Amino acid sequence: MTKSALQIARDSYQPKVPAALKGPVKAVDGKYTQSVADQEDIKKLFPNTYGMPIVTFEKSKEQRNMPAMNVGVILSGGQAPGGHNVIAGLFDGIKAINEGSRLYGFILGPGGLINHEYMELTAEIVNEYRNTGGFDMIGSGRTKLETKEQFDKGLEILKELDIKALVIIGGDDSNTNACVLAEYYKSINAGVQVIGCPKTIDGDLKNEQIETSFGFDTACKVYSEVIGNIQRDCNSARKYWHFIKLMGRSASHIALECALQTHPNVCLISEEIEKENMTLDDVVNYIADIVMKRAEQGNNFGTVLIPEGLIEFIPAMKKLIAELNDFLAKNESEFKLIKRSEQRNYIISKLTKENSELYASLPEGVARQLTLDRDPHGNVQVSLIETEKLLAEMVSTRLSQCASEGKYKGKFSTQVHFFGYEGRCAAPSNYDADYCYSLGYTASCLIADGKTGYMSSVRNTTASADKWIAGGIPVTMMMNMERRHGEMKPVIQKALVKLDGAPFKEFAANRDKWALTTDYVYPGPIQYFGPTEVCDQPTFTLKLEQGKK
Repeated sequence: MTKSALQIARDSYQPKVPAALKGPVKAVDGKYTQSVADQEDIKKLFPNTYGMPIVTFEKSKEQRNMPAMNVGVILSGGQAPGGHNVIAGLFDGIKAINEGSRLYGFILGPGGLINHEYMELTAEIVNEYRNTGGFDMIGSGRTKLETKEQFDKGLEILKELDIKALVIIGGDDSNTNACVLAEYYKSINAGVQVIGCPKTIDGDLKNEQIETSFGFDTACKVYSEVIGNIQRDCNSARKYWHFIKLMGRSASHIALECALQTHPNVCLISEEIEKENMTLDDVVNYIADIVMKRAEQGNNFGTVLIPEGLIEFIPAMKKLIAELNDFLAKNESEFKLIKRSEQRNYIISKLTKENSELYASLPEGVARQLTLDRDPHGNVQVSLIETEKLLAEMVSTRLSQCASEGKYKGKFSTQVHFFGYEGRCAAPSNYDADYCYSLGYTASCLIADGKTGYMSSVRNTTASADKWIAGGIPVTMMMNMERRHGEMKPVIQKALVKLDGAPFKEFAANRDKWALTTDYVYPGPIQYFGPTEVCDQPTFTLKLEQGKK
């Protein structure tokens, strides 16, 4: 592997870890748990893994002699910075337990388990990828683990390789699958533990015990750097409004964090739009009003941050998409037989009156995008909906109307951007390098303690790393019932932006000022080397949530 100068320098970086993980550990059980909602339904579906206690690891004076164990690892779903360090931490952890332990990586995600495609991850391989971005050590995939046939097929190779535990590194859907797999293997006494690790740059996999999902810190810093670059260009040329869509299908954490870091003129928060029952026209008028007020000051430029999943949070659009999801799940074959030129009218004829009228009012391109193939979980692929273009065009139309009425005399030119893949495989920040390594090492401790159906947890991460708290939580604790593919399914509940939380309140207290002033912040690139106050800082979101700012 040819390495850049930065990567060569990062090879020598030794991730910081909680003090409790430096040497022998003991597991201490905390309070027993229940699911976040739908307790009776979840308990019925997970009788063997429901209600287990939260676990915390503490230093132990007793050095246990543990047998060597074989462990499997899967990278599941979209990439997030730091995944390789989770594997490195897991590798070092099982080797610390017994040097004879072996780690196997399944190739290209859960599909590798089902198809029996794997490789042993030796020290030589793992060392090549420490502190690097991407998932290219073993690749990732989006195959869902959800059927008994898949579970049994996976068990064949686990038994053949004498694997005693499987670690699934993924987001909410991947960890939901991990929980289902753990329950099944426990129910048949398969002798295979299943442990999850919280990954998603979207930041929507968290609770009191999972402070943040890994990759969020790095991705937000990468996006904020580029937003800062655009804002500097914007303030230099002074002739464009930049509409910037950011990752975040189900929550606006990335948009909010980037706003806190960069101070844009407009940042839309999907959760607020839903709560205020705003229409698409309301959103357009809100942006247009700020554009006009800045034009009165002679500032015909600015930046607008847009969460990827905004469309689904506009209440009327949410109802439309929900009906479309159910309809297409049941009539997919028939729909695919309809000529493309006739698909729009076909959909209009099949929807309820209210949704039919809304669908008919949408621009052709957006209407078509709403009917594209669903993701593996049955959801509309909102990243394919060009919300940034839609809003830019609608704001332009609105301003033209205002100009014809003599209410607007400014100039309005736009540039549109979507920042997605740019942040998913970035070299991890110091925070994510440390956090991910600790998550992996903690997973090895959960395995050694015989746990299954748990998610690795590292808390108190706004403090110095030696004061971080390592442990695990039952995945069932995070679950509720949701409609997927037209049926109610158990899934991990997504963590949305809390409108009464400190991060949003900080944003809300400043957004009116940022709208009219050009108070841009240019964060610059992620800092790996330099003063602690620059290179080791967690996100604004995490510091505000914990009252550390």
